[in-house]
Amino acid sequence: MKNSTADKGSPGQEQQAAGVGILLQIMMLVLSFVVGHVLRRHKFYYLPEASASLLIGLIVGGLANISDTETSIRAWFNFHEEFFFLFLLPPIIFQSGFSLSPKPFFSNFGAIVTFAILGTFMASVVTGVLVYLGGLMYLMYRLPFVECLMFGALISATDPVTVLSIFQELGTDMNLYALVFGESVLNDAMAISLYRTMSLVRSNDPSGQNIVMVIVRFLETFVGSMSADIDNLQNLECCLFVLFPYFSYMLAEGLSLSGIVSILFTGIVMKHYTYSNLSENSQRFVSAFFHLISSLAETFIFIYMGFDIAMEKHSWSHLGFILFSILFIAVARAANVFSCAYLVNLVRPAYRQIPLKHQKALCYSGLRGAMAFALALQSVHDLQEGHGQIIFTATTAIVVLTVLLIGGSTGTMLEALQVVGDGHDAHLGEGFEGNNGYVPTACDEDGTPGNKFRMKLSEFRKSAASFSELDRNYLTPFFTSQNGDDEDEEEDDLMPSSRRGGFRGL
Repeated sequence: MKNSTADKGSPGQEQQAAGVGILLQIMMLVLSFVVGHVLRRHKFYYLPEASASLLIGLIVGGLANISDTETSIRAWFNFHEEFFFLFLLPPIIFQSGFSLSPKPFFSNFGAIVTFAILGTFMASVVTGVLVYLGGLMYLMYRLPFVECLMFGALISATDPVTVLSIFQELGTDMNLYALVFGESVLNDAMAISLYRTMSLVRSNDPSGQNIVMVIVRFLETFVGSMSADIDNLQNLECCLFVLFPYFSYMLAEGLSLSGIVSILFTGIVMKHYTYSNLSENSQRFVSAFFHLISSLAETFIFIYMGFDIAMEKHSWSHLGFILFSILFIAVARAANVFSCAYLVNLVRPAYRQIPLKHQKALCYSGLRGAMAFALALQSVHDLQEGHGQIIFTATTAIVVLTVLLIGGSTGTMLEALQVVGDGHDAHLGEGFEGNNGYVPTACDEDGTPGNKFRMKLSEFRKSAASFSELDRNYLTPFFTSQNGDDEDEEEDDLMPSSRRGGFRGL
């Protein structure tokens, strides 16, 4: 029997192995960036950057799996979901909010919240119920009802990094981009909140009184996190500017709130108020810094996903669970998008309604990615009797399928729906009137007197306009060193500066 010292090896050997592991990770990152650049340069949309990174991880993991170095390589890539949530996810979400041009996002905020909250809840419940019914009918492996709802929650987290990058390259309609981007960010927070709530229900087996507390806890987790960034309106220098988003994220997580929602709105508020207080050199530094770490984090996530999918032991004996889960997810996504779009269009005037082709594009954009993967990885520890392993296997299969197939066919889909090129023709200051009219103009009367609900919406829009005046005339001059926003500079940033979100000039 070998002692523990012999198993571990000498400190020199461990250091050498760690160095080789880090070198391998750096090589894969470099290869991913080079391949992504070549693909972008040649406009090869059938293999987006995220898909290329996933494939690189799959290939390296597959080679390691058949080699004698599997154990040591697995140790090099020792990855926990806590590392994802605490270190990789925050810079991506902050960069999304920081580089966001607020007009198309907030002009469609009502629709975004409808898709991200009501739609995600609907998709989670529909998926969970269908998976449970499929188990009852012996179409797939049977899971307890609460675990089916947990699976529905985690698999409803969309991550359209691939789709958004192609939207950026092809110049898709800005309103459609804002809907897909906004839904994906808030959808992540909603999926995490639903998953944690269902996990709490499973562990506590709540009575009627406790169910009320679970609902209150869910609302506290999701909504309460928006107030976690109230102290970030300060004149910060570079180091504090870099550290404060993490403070906001960790504060929200420490209070059991949603760090994703907190750091997203922290990015939006800091860009609006704090950024202009920095010197020019500091502004260039923080912009480049967050763009850099966001790109590195995104690429590493997809590389690791591919590597871990190839290296992990999967439960492929339940193929029926995987196949029917894919079918049920497609049904739930369609129910989510088309029903929520119907509700949004009910309260919008005709010229501001979401057209059917945009609804189809939004439905097609529901890729599953890093968030679903991380939650599925967590479910392996949360669920016993191999149920977590079944969910993890199904999730990884769905992630690979959606990223490679749907991501690679996005360009063809956009051309078929005839939504390519619209984004180049619109200007934020013009209200998008010629671009399907999502963004409200100064006159927003629909000619239907007596509709009290729409009158309330009109009053709400007037209140929003009043807040815009308050912000422009008082808040911005007070919190910044400038007398108002440089709107011309903001309106130059139309499309995302990173693959996940935000807007940059074209």
